[in-house]
Amino acid sequence: MTDTNRRTFLAGAALTATAAATLGASKGAAAQSSPPVTAPTTPAAGAYPKPPYPTDMQPWPGLASKMNPRPDHGETSYKGSGRLAGKKALITGGDSGIGRAAAIAYAREGADVAINYLPVEEPDAREVIALIEAEGRKAVAIPGDLRDEAFCQSLVDQAADQLGGLDILVNNAARQQTRPDIASISSQDLDDTMKTNVYAPFWLTKAAVARMQAGAVIVNTSSEQAGSPSADLIDYAMTRAAVLNFAKGMAKQLAPKGIRVNAVAPGPFWTPLQISGGATVEKLRTFGSDGPLGRAGQPAEIAGLYVAAADPLLSFSTGQIFGATGGNGQPA
Repeated sequence: MTDTNRRTFLAGAALTATAAATLGASKGAAAQSSPPVTAPTTPAAGAYPKPPYPTDMQPWPGLASKMNPRPDHGETSYKGSGRLAGKKALITGGDSGIGRAAAIAYAREGADVAINYLPVEEPDAREVIALIEAEGRKAVAIPGDLRDEAFCQSLVDQAADQLGGLDILVNNAARQQTRPDIASISSQDLDDTMKTNVYAPFWLTKAAVARMQAGAVIVNTSSEQAGSPSADLIDYAMTRAAVLNFAKGMAKQLAPKGIRVNAVAPGPFWTPLQISGGATVEKLRTFGSDGPLGRAGQPAEIAGLYVAAADPLLSFSTGQIFGATGGNGQPA
């Protein structure tokens, strides 16, 4: 018998013995009381808003706290189970949308969390910091513009220093602006989108790897746009494809160091990205209606994938794409 089989056999025997010893007591307890029922992470999923949606637009980058309807990031529903206990995580775009949902989930899974955001997003960021601290976890707020390489290096340094290390980097912040045709995409548009969505993850990953140890994880946010680009999101879709490629390549490069790299690719989600120029008024009104679920996703519904992408129990998963497209198939 191999060492692995022997351990498996002994573990199974121990469990069997324990079960046999407690069976009578369990039956007696069951007769007196029912086991507690754990509430689902998103109990309101069946009642989430469906199109037509209000078209209350905001200036870029938008605030979740001013959205109508306000997104569900899991503030009152996400239930943790210690899957990221003791981890130190940095999440860009952690003030709202998917980044906010990931930050809440990470804190409730036992991680200390640093979030990055633009200074104008401070009101949303303050809410997230309070939610993290309410879980008894350390929360670090680091505002700044990811289009600046020097700031990206500083961001990683600040997060690692204040958290006492860095185990997880979530490259989530993104810029998305709808444009009717390529003639409408200025060089400044392209530069801002590329620097936010491609350069920043590159710079942050480069800085983070120097701080990370074996067992660390990098999680990149991509999009279904990587494989199925919309005609009015050409520059954005290009960057999402680049991020997927980057994740797969870095997964191979960092595997010998014991650092995993995965990507999460969302479909249509109800976040400030959409109401601050990421979609036209017409598109926003019917957002997500063409998918099998007939609606946009809520950030709380994808938070679990960010946990899974970083979960130490999934240590054989690297270079993977975790998708949530509302039934529209694989993201890329």
